[in-house]
Amino acid sequence: MGIGSFIKKQFIDVIQWNESADGVLAWRFPMQDQEIQNGGVLIVRESQMAVFVNEGQIADVFGPGTHKLSTQTLPLLTNLMNWDKLFESPFKSDVYFFSTRVQTARKWGTPQPITIRDKDFDMVRVRAFGMYSYRVTDPRLFFKEISGTRELYTRDEVEEQLRGILMASMAGSLGSSQVPFLDMAANQMLMAQQIKGDLGTAFARYGIGLDEFNVASVSLPEELQSALDERISAGMKGGMSADKMTGYTRYQTANAIPLAAQNEGGVAGLGMGLGAGVSLGQVMGQALGGAIAPAAAAPATAAAEDSIEARLEKLKGLLDKGLISATDYDSSKAELLKKLIG
Repeated sequence: MGIGSFIKKQFIDVIQWNESADGVLAWRFPMQDQEIQNGGVLIVRESQMAVFVNEGQIADVFGPGTHKLSTQTLPLLTNLMNWDKLFESPFKSDVYFFSTRVQTARKWGTPQPITIRDKDFDMVRVRAFGMYSYRVTDPRLFFKEISGTRELYTRDEVEEQLRGILMASMAGSLGSSQVPFLDMAANQMLMAQQIKGDLGTAFARYGIGLDEFNVASVSLPEELQSALDERISAGMKGGMSADKMTGYTRYQTANAIPLAAQNEGGVAGLGMGLGAGVSLGQVMGQALGGAIAPAAAAPATAAAEDSIEARLEKLKGLLDKGLISATDYDSSKAELLKKLIG
């Protein structure tokens, strides 16, 4: 092999990147001991960008297309190398390629709950999960802030850093949003929009564009969720009234009726268990919000306030709501009618 052939092999005529592996965001062209030929060609494919770096200093950036390398197409590199005329000899420069394709369906989640102030629950710890997509939008910033001079920089590596940015931005967004947790849980799109704006700004500082961001679920730690369930249940049960049963007691009594119907003695057994002198009609009437007679009041007063006809109507209401069985309804109705007829 002649020396001419050897020298020719040290010159690079074409610089390009064939993306053969998925998930690579930055790749350094292997220069080794080679030099770029005067008039060489740089090929940048769609969804790629190329950056020339001279001794660690970023020079020219190229978008998709075929570029003939000269002092006209490399103005910043020409200035760095102090070329005052067309260069005629090969030159050395590091060339980095960046993938600008959208990295889709990337999962995110909160490894630990995020503590936020909430107007309903004071302080709550929120966990959330979802998906996002992003891409490299500014290779200069990406090179300077994240990838650096490494030969290869992958999606997995950048996402290690993005997780920290995401968690910090999310905590700030949720903490300042003043959106109650119940509204977040009910409208996850609202939550995603709030976070996406702040997160997009944070990503942009590193040359990364946030394309999509969604929240698939938002929840509380198990112990807080249990407390929330109890609070929601209590809210459904109603409040306290001076001359009526509390909503909670009505709720408990109504729940107890179908359970008692499954036991020996049925609903009648439930009435007996609530104490002598209290009729089944009174129990069912109280379950629907009737007044509780004070302990010192005479049984005759309670009977006057709640006639047998009214009890029959309430009994029918319980049947219609499915709180008692037809058998219990018929037997209780017969007992009340017997008292009414005498």
